[in-house]
Amino acid sequence: MAGDTTRLTGLDAARGIAVLGMFAVHVGPPPEPIGAGWLLVAADGRAPAVFTLIAGFSLALAKQRQRQREGWRPLLIRSAILGLLGLLLAGLSPGILVILAFYSVYFLAAEPFTRLRTRTLAIIAAASAVVGPVASYVLGDLLGHRTSGRGGTPVPQDLASWSGFGEMAEKLLLTGAYPLLTYFPYVLIGLALGRLATRTGSRPAGLHHPRTAWLLTAWGAAAALAGYGLSWLLVEKGGARQGLLAAIAREHPWALERDDPIGAVLGSQYGAIPSTSWDWLAVAGPYSQTPLETLGNAGVGAALIGLAVALARAPLAARVLRPLAAVGTMALSVYVVHALALAFALHGWTGWDALKWFSVTAVLACCVWQYALRGTPLKRGPLEWALRALSSPPRKA
Repeated sequence: MAGDTTRLTGLDAARGIAVLGMFAVHVGPPPEPIGAGWLLVAADGRAPAVFTLIAGFSLALAKQRQRQREGWRPLLIRSAILGLLGLLLAGLSPGILVILAFYSVYFLAAEPFTRLRTRTLAIIAAASAVVGPVASYVLGDLLGHRTSGRGGTPVPQDLASWSGFGEMAEKLLLTGAYPLLTYFPYVLIGLALGRLATRTGSRPAGLHHPRTAWLLTAWGAAAALAGYGLSWLLVEKGGARQGLLAAIAREHPWALERDDPIGAVLGSQYGAIPSTSWDWLAVAGPYSQTPLETLGNAGVGAALIGLAVALARAPLAARVLRPLAAVGTMALSVYVVHALALAFALHGWTGWDALKWFSVTAVLACCVWQYALRGTPLKRGPLEWALRALSSPPRKA
């Protein structure tokens, strides 16, 4: 039991850090590699990717704990609720790219993969990190998104017509801010890592073993270095920058006037790469959704999980991590509340003060909530409790 508590505390703390990272992206100042600005640079583009990878990792743990498969009904209910929440929040225009509707598709798509053997799953996960971004690049050109038209989120108006349904499906699968083709690999990688790190037949056995956590940290750091480092070599030393600048001069001449033309083009598409040059697949900038960015971000996520779980074994470090774990335990509730706050009361409020108060309020509120409701099903968060209650299969009489 102590091993399970350590493992879950570390995983929840890693998820909490990812949530605070999304706060940094949504309300923090522009990321600049100066002083505390490095924290924002670290969060930019990585926070939602790591959050998604941790979702896959958590799914592996949940499936491991299930004594029997729950069937499709609870999954369909959970996905429908997440999808509706995502549509409603996006319709309120909170000033952020709401990820929940995409999550509903991820979980539906992940179910068949949870039934695969671990080795098969790991191979497919690794392949998806390459195949998904390449398919996105090719299909973008074929479907009229060569230079623009990406980065949106589904909204309630999409449900009003058949053409709207088509646009919503295209956003969820290909052109949205977190489309299935380029973000689902994080779920598969997290699912495979969760299986590999917690399987009972491994040596050492399970993530509660300290060596397993440190191995996960080391391999994650190596993957991050490989992804970002190889991108730097290809762009800066391998000639890809010249190819990119030529494509920008041809397709996006306005960006040549910017200090960072490549970043300017990516920013105009919310990170999705344009289908104008294969050299785009060499970049690993925030939200670029390329194979190398996926490898780097997945490495960061794996290292964060491993490090958090390893540190949670030490009593002092565990106490430090518990407030972050409280946020991670209630991630859905925290995400929805912060989106509502941005939509109704704090729209446009950004900067260090905004980030500080969003983060401090979230941590304190989650700690107070869990203390006040300890020993009750509501301890894990109001929306988490409601989602579980609505989607749990009925008890047999």
